[in-house]
Amino acid sequence: MSDRQGSKDSNGGVRSLVLIAAIVVVLVGAFAYTAGWLSPGRITPAKVVNGLAPPGGPAPGFRRNHAKGICFTGTFEANGAAAALSRAPMFAAGSYPVTGRFNLATADAKAADASVRVRGLSLRIVTPDGSEWRSAMIDAPFFPVATPQAFYALLQAAGNKSDPDAMKNFIAAHPEFAKFGAWAGSAPWTASYAQERYNSLNSFVFTNAQGEDHVVRWSFVPAQKPEAVSPDALKQRGADFLAADITDRVHAGPQRWTMIVTVADAGDPTADPSKAWPDDRRKVEAGTLVVSAIEPEPDGPCRDLNFDPTVLPAGIHVSDDPFPAARSAAYSVSFNRRTAEDKDYPHTPAEGAKP
Repeated sequence: MSDRQGSKDSNGGVRSLVLIAAIVVVLVGAFAYTAGWLSPGRITPAKVVNGLAPPGGPAPGFRRNHAKGICFTGTFEANGAAAALSRAPMFAAGSYPVTGRFNLATADAKAADASVRVRGLSLRIVTPDGSEWRSAMIDAPFFPVATPQAFYALLQAAGNKSDPDAMKNFIAAHPEFAKFGAWAGSAPWTASYAQERYNSLNSFVFTNAQGEDHVVRWSFVPAQKPEAVSPDALKQRGADFLAADITDRVHAGPQRWTMIVTVADAGDPTADPSKAWPDDRRKVEAGTLVVSAIEPEPDGPCRDLNFDPTVLPAGIHVSDDPFPAARSAAYSVSFNRRTAEDKDYPHTPAEGAKP
């Protein structure tokens, strides 16, 4: 080896070390920034999760939001039509196992079903090659606020009992919230998870085999016809009527939802989930969710499953919408806290154990 070659190798080694050091500095800086270490007043995932806690504090061992729910298993029956939009393996025609959870948007694990306006659906779809897609949706047609910062401000305003004008001031500063309030106050209620349409709200990017990108949102539309029930009538039912209803329905036969993918046009608001897209956008029926079995909530397959919306297969990635990353970070905090509290969680007693 010549001296010149040795010098080149030496310089290359130095440059490599400098590059590695720079990457480490960037990663540490990003982690510190995410943790809020560099700016104590900054919103952090932990602060958001703390803000979700009810007045009496979180229920140990439970999810910090959507704490009340019921688990299920089933399949996603892909018809192959969405393969034109995304090369994700679960869009190829076929049947893929699903683990999911119906839930209520509340931090109170003992909340009466009739007291919670927003209902949710979480899914994990897995393909034979090990790819998986996790998603968490709600039945509202749009999100209450436009940014994660505004969501944190909403939590603070809602939890501020010392200032009677807190919510009024929040709404004045975030006019998009009025539309959500109007929906919450006037949209029909149903008496079944099986009659709800669940919407992604957040935008994602689908990439097909040709490398073409499409920004999309999706919905799961029920096969069951929604039947409106008044809030007062729902209050006359048991506190857990939703779980009892979906259990009875699934025992009687599989329940189905059609997955409809909506494709954005140029100029549609892809970073703001508080804004719905026009109804005339291109829509593709991707397949059918089939719920075939209700599983135990305490120790069933959902218990230790984090429905992180950024767990995505090849062919799907996040868009300019900031919420999936913010949700992922908050879900991680929630997951770590509840798993650390496992001893406090009301597990189902082992068979044959004394009560």
